[in-house]
Amino acid sequence: MGATDPDIRAQRVSQYQLSAEAVEKIYDVMERTGMSFADAALHLGFIRKQDLPGKELPGDVLSGRRDMHRPQAGLIEMAINRMSAGRDVVLRQGSEVTPGPQLLVAFDRANPRYEKMRALRTELLLLNETTNSANIMAIVSPSPGEGRSQLCAELALSFAQLGRRTLLVDADMRTPHQHVLFGSRNEFGLSQAISQNTKPYLHQVRGPEHMFLLSAGLIPSNPLELLSDGRCEKLLSDWRNAYEFVIIDTPPVSLYSDALAMATMVGRVLILSRAKQTSYKNAREMMRRLKTTRAQVLGGVINHF
Repeated sequence: MGATDPDIRAQRVSQYQLSAEAVEKIYDVMERTGMSFADAALHLGFIRKQDLPGKELPGDVLSGRRDMHRPQAGLIEMAINRMSAGRDVVLRQGSEVTPGPQLLVAFDRANPRYEKMRALRTELLLLNETTNSANIMAIVSPSPGEGRSQLCAELALSFAQLGRRTLLVDADMRTPHQHVLFGSRNEFGLSQAISQNTKPYLHQVRGPEHMFLLSAGLIPSNPLELLSDGRCEKLLSDWRNAYEFVIIDTPPVSLYSDALAMATMVGRVLILSRAKQTSYKNAREMMRRLKTTRAQVLGGVINHF
């Protein structure tokens, strides 16, 4: 984190009454997760909410440095984002979110689906490449209503429960659903991060310590073009360096080509179908189209729930 001004670090030590070692640990978390200084300090237990001052250090938002982000910039930050659509101004931290009622099975050991998800997680861990970069996978399915978003969310929670840094991305900019599952706001998400070339809002998920959500954002007029943009590939590159697992939700292949564009960039896909619902014709057509992406198929999941 050498880009941080030493004077700012010294002010941090004085302002929050932290040791220099604590500040270094906080900046390390900021670098890896995109959290603000205050949020990272709270996460590590170095400060309490009542310890937070009313204002951040001067220049934190306007400095343009990724490690000097104010937790809630409010109207000022929104104005900066609008004026600076083409510049990398700040890393932005969204509000903390909680898994909704539909995701309670991810914490219920008595639920049969809980064990199925852990078995799937184990199989995917065995397939995980030995690399320092993240294991990124897109979840694809032929048709709507097959449980793709639910599987993405539960799988991301499962990895995060192992203490792995995990990012859940809603790349379904047609009918996004992850923000519904987690009760998060969806004004700023993946679509704005790509179209405006700005840092995305990441929502920390309450419960597992190392999980973050990037919602789809407002539905754009050109989702496929956004996913095919070089700025989307840049985001993927950033995520490879910051996380251990990245799970990406996509629209149904039978209706849109968005999942194929994502599969091409990601290079690894997990296929989902629903028992007694997914037609053989749609599944076969999806497999044919996936071959053109040359993405590695990690396996298939048949949803019986």
